[in-house]
Amino acid sequence: MRDIRAVQRLHLWLETGDGMMLGLGRIQLLELVEELGSLNKAAAAMGMSYRAAWGRMKQTETVIGQPLVERSGPKKGFRLTPLGHDIVTMFRTWHRDVELYAVGRAKELFPWGTEPFAEDAPKTSSTG
Repeated sequence: MRDIRAVQRLHLWLETGDGMMLGLGRIQLLELVEELGSLNKAAAAMGMSYRAAWGRMKQTETVIGQPLVERSGPKKGFRLTPLGHDIVTMFRTWHRDVELYAVGRAKELFPWGTEPFAEDAPKTSSTG
């Protein structure tokens, strides 16, 4: 058998009967809002329209029942609410834990090396 180095990719999200709640794309969007102070800049960095980003944030906030972003500053930028910060941390922890388990299990089952996907920066387009 050839020397294969597989990279594991996982697409994890949470949804309810009310719709999409959280996925990696929404977490990346929240992280960029915090970093850039602007939903518009965060959307642009991810290659999506402001309208799409706003719609995703509003959908998630509607399902959760509380705001994750709030207006800030004189130019009406955005920042994460305390819950927004907590949600990012919880999702990242959950995603990492599931990924580590899945990589370990793949290494047990398959006769080739399997490594987790290395996310360089949260600036890729995603629908999650």
